[in-house]
Amino acid sequence: MARFACPSCGYVYDEDRGDPREGWPAGTPFSEVDPDWPCPDCGVREQQDFEPA
Repeated sequence: MARFACPSCGYVYDEDRGDPREGWPAGTPFSEVDPDWPCPDCGVREQQDFEPA
């Protein structure tokens, strides 16, 4: 599975771990994360702004 990083703060979304506090259980592919989902750490960037890590 892949990892994606916020270019503003460095938060990393790891598909293996998901982000249960944000509603994305472990194993959720990044492509299934809502494109309007903001970075949970900085709130500046949205899903489509994240870069492969």
